[in-house]
Amino acid sequence: MTGLDFERRKKPESHLNMTPLIDMVFLLLIFFVLSSHFVSHQGLNIKLPESKYAPSQKQDKNIISIREDGDILLNDTKARLSNLAEDLKASINKTGSRTVVIKADEKVDLGLAVKVMDAAKQAEAQNLVIATQADDGKN
Repeated sequence: MTGLDFERRKKPESHLNMTPLIDMVFLLLIFFVLSSHFVSHQGLNIKLPESKYAPSQKQDKNIISIREDGDILLNDTKARLSNLAEDLKASINKTGSRTVVIKADEKVDLGLAVKVMDAAKQAEAQNLVIATQADDGKN
């Protein structure tokens, strides 16, 4: 049988490329992780401004509270406006979160609130969140 040398036909290899599927799963995971950010606040005696459309969120890091009398607290510790940027930068480095939540009493002077926001930007905060409370419609 020297003359009958049959060449085997090569079957095309069929396999499923999983790379696009894995990419889509990771993109969906990232989307859901980034879109499910909740902040909830409790504690200090501050009357927050009301909003009918503000979503409830949960965050317990880098919270600046401004009381009606002008006292400023950073994470429940009294702070001075002149040192707020440095203290906040240290808090951001410690917590690793660049989100800053500002809880200001509704009677606080707008100029003070803007100065606090400027201090947060000097501390290289990436996200500023102004806390409000849900309007229960009793007014």
